[in-house]
Amino acid sequence: MKTIGLIGGTSWESTAVYYRLLNEGVRTRRGGLASASLVLLSLDFAPLAAAMAADRWDQVEATLVAAARRLEAAGADAAALCTNTMHKLAAPLASSTALPFVDIRDVTGQALQSQELRRPLLLATRTTMEQNFYRDHLKDRFAQQVVVPDEAARDRLHAIIFDELCLGVCKPGSKAAVLAMVADAQARHGCDSLVFGCTEIGLLFSQDDTTLPVLDTTALHCAALLDFALSPSNATSQAA
Repeated sequence: MKTIGLIGGTSWESTAVYYRLLNEGVRTRRGGLASASLVLLSLDFAPLAAAMAADRWDQVEATLVAAARRLEAAGADAAALCTNTMHKLAAPLASSTALPFVDIRDVTGQALQSQELRRPLLLATRTTMEQNFYRDHLKDRFAQQVVVPDEAARDRLHAIIFDELCLGVCKPGSKAAVLAMVADAQARHGCDSLVFGCTEIGLLFSQDDTTLPVLDTTALHCAALLDFALSPSNATSQAA
């Protein structure tokens, strides 16, 4: 089994889900007392969130690059970032070490293609929904016509993520609000699927709450990492 290196803490609520899913996945695939071989560096999210809010992505990049190098020094065989939004910095992060970098956007795009989906609604932080590093990646590499909620809905969703989900708070009213965003986008834009483009979204609702196919990026990312760790022949997605 190869060792997976995780940069987490962004937020720790979803990083805890990564830890659980990776260990459950190894136990399911290997049986018995088997568990995942992991190197986890959990960062302090508060200064990173403040830097992102101030558009100081140079500070975020320096932190992530240092974290990736620490994973490499600790013996990890691959690196992964337990967040969607910070994949804005996937390229410098991937090039900062010799480790394969498993890109959450690639595993999401591959899942969309494998299910013959073409018009997903992207639910994420404002940065991920409004900037091009995620939408264009899915469009250019996987022929996806990505839809995002309208501006007011994007603001509401961003607040739900940072003010509630990242703090472990799941409010029924917020769940209803996001499901209303989904219904609106489906009616207005003909969306054929949902991409949980924030690793915390799955804490709020699930496939059981909608008729649209749900692509939970956290679960997809973990599945790809397990494939890497447990397969004798490992093909990983490199950041552009």
